[in-house]
Amino acid sequence: MPHPKAIEVVQLDGPTAERREADFKLVYAEAFAEPPYRETEDDVAATFRRFRSQTRKPTFRAALAHTTDGTPVGMAYGYSLGPQTGWWDALTQPVPDDMRREDGRRTFGLMELAVRPVRRRHGIAHRLHDTLLNGITAERVLLDVHTASEAALAAYRSWGYRKVGETRPWDGADLHDVMMLGLSRSGRPSRR
Repeated sequence: MPHPKAIEVVQLDGPTAERREADFKLVYAEAFAEPPYRETEDDVAATFRRFRSQTRKPTFRAALAHTTDGTPVGMAYGYSLGPQTGWWDALTQPVPDDMRREDGRRTFGLMELAVRPVRRRHGIAHRLHDTLLNGITAERVLLDVHTASEAALAAYRSWGYRKVGETRPWDGADLHDVMMLGLSRSGRPSRR
């Protein structure tokens, strides 16, 4: 396995990410086949039907990590939440109106972040996260993570995220923690 520094992480816009869909799909399918997710081929197919429409959103951005020979090892993507987002509606307990207010610029929704299992624990996820958020002007980042995904929860906490609620993001989904990261005007985590 090449040294982690031999991994390149690049930021992509929507059209470029759509052209690289196979790379995103490879990472996603391998990373989320494991417990607690246990995603099936049908689950992956459904995610990537959504991915195609998500890449067409004006605020979509992605990050892709790959080896020097081009093998994808990690990915992340998301977009700004619009005023009509249903994200807040799925919480198990309501949050204050001021927290749930969206205007298309306030909150960046981190939809997916994953690293292939054999490449974990080398800082690739953190590099993906930082590359993805580099230059965004949102006040905050919002994500949800499976409550049994201890490594992901620990990473997000160490990066400054805090839990703001719980959700079942789709019918039949396991419980997920909703986590938020405040950003400074520079797009970096704030020290609030």
